[in-house]
Amino acid sequence: MIVNEAAKFRYRSGNQFNCGGLTIRAPYGAVGHGGHYHSQSPEAFFCHVPGIKVYNLLFGFYRLAVEEVPEHDYMLPLSEAEVIREGSDITLVGWGAQLSVMVEACVEAEKEGISCELIDLSTLIPWDKETVEASVSKTGRLLISHEAPVTGGFGAEISASIVERCFLRVILQYSHPLFPFSVIG
Repeated sequence: MIVNEAAKFRYRSGNQFNCGGLTIRAPYGAVGHGGHYHSQSPEAFFCHVPGIKVYNLLFGFYRLAVEEVPEHDYMLPLSEAEVIREGSDITLVGWGAQLSVMVEACVEAEKEGISCELIDLSTLIPWDKETVEASVSKTGRLLISHEAPVTGGFGAEISASIVERCFLRVILQYSHPLFPFSVIG
């Protein structure tokens, strides 16, 4: 229904109708139970469907994440990645539940003297290539963290795009004793 109806409704009606602000809420990722409903990461599949935009509006896990929410009306800047943590040695990119894992990784890396820049993509289609490119150009290294399968996972899209945009700058300009090679993907 999502792929064959909702995504194509505007096209099929000759631009007379659309699904409006249709939002589909679906849990994803490893949760330790309910595997056939919850422990999957279909975001890359939906990113391949024309007519669908893929946003991740929730940080972390439903029952574990606690964040301040404004009492007044507000809007989230969709299609813009958020730099959660500034750093200079390596760029970490992810979305959803992986962000809490990467925050912990940044804290551990900091103990070893590694400065991590952490980026939450927030939106996969379209994704903010410019923010990620600027960060990778600064740090010279990229680590992408996601729970989807390696083959066809959205991390491959990010990796391919950043290699295309940054490869020569990263390889030629950056060296760090803790990272003797560039980490891509």
